[in-house]
Amino acid sequence: MEARDGDYGVSDGRWLKVDWGSKIERIAIDSELGVSEVEYVSLGEGPTIVLVHGLAGSWRNWLENIPRLSDRHRVVALDLPGFGDSPLPEKPITMPGYGSMLVSLADRLGLPEETILVGHSMGGVVVTEALLAAPGRFSGASLVAAAGTAFTRTSKSRKRVARAIIALNRLPAPERTGRGLSRPRLRAASLGSFIAHPNEIDPEILWELVTYGARAPGTLQAAYALSGFDGRNRLGAIDLPVLLLWGARDLLVPLRAAYSYRKRLPESELVVLNDTGHMVQIERPARFDWEIEEFAREVIGVESPVQPVLEPPDGR
Repeated sequence: MEARDGDYGVSDGRWLKVDWGSKIERIAIDSELGVSEVEYVSLGEGPTIVLVHGLAGSWRNWLENIPRLSDRHRVVALDLPGFGDSPLPEKPITMPGYGSMLVSLADRLGLPEETILVGHSMGGVVVTEALLAAPGRFSGASLVAAAGTAFTRTSKSRKRVARAIIALNRLPAPERTGRGLSRPRLRAASLGSFIAHPNEIDPEILWELVTYGARAPGTLQAAYALSGFDGRNRLGAIDLPVLLLWGARDLLVPLRAAYSYRKRLPESELVVLNDTGHMVQIERPARFDWEIEEFAREVIGVESPVQPVLEPPDGR
């Protein structure tokens, strides 16, 4: 598989060597959503990084990233209620409700203030809602292709979300997904809205992405809650360091959304990855991990006497 710009779609393969079944845990969280059963994985030790997936996602969206980041951190990745293997919550899904749930999860797990939240797409909205709900509870955040400024107009955003869900559902049912992902045209047609070059991504990662994707029971509820949700006027209250990570070829949440965030978040920095779509952490995992690691070093001073400092991958 030929990589673009040196690191596009290049996997270190570490995720294939992890016994993920032994890392899965489940906890009951009481929040604005009522009582929610939340499945999560936790690897590593040290200052904590919490990974929050987006619409039609699951903790498996971070398979490429968790092993490397866990060299220096405790990494927690969860299935939001209604996604992956976390059942729907007691009450209807809302973005503030998800934010409240994330704060309650951090408290239940005893996560320290030296915790960084990382939210992808809709997960970025969940992260900002958590930061606003609990000022001072966390040390910083990274918003990765975050959807909070791109879907504020109800009618237009619902159409865009609907198109994205329809595209994912064009893939075969899970029992036939492997066969479908082996067809380059189907992969490109179904995933081209999310990934700049679907045929250059490991099919095993795509299988994990699709199998736990749009058919999750919370997808429509969460899509409805996200569409038209507008928290832009409150973003200025977030006075923590924020790293904005974006793909230059993101068709779902275009780059202009990143500039909107940067304008509203007083302590934000924007990093744009060339020739990269919406799934930044999957398309360029080494670069993504390096950026998150450097951000953590700056915010909470992570140093490791054992593990070498990550070298910047090609394109930095």
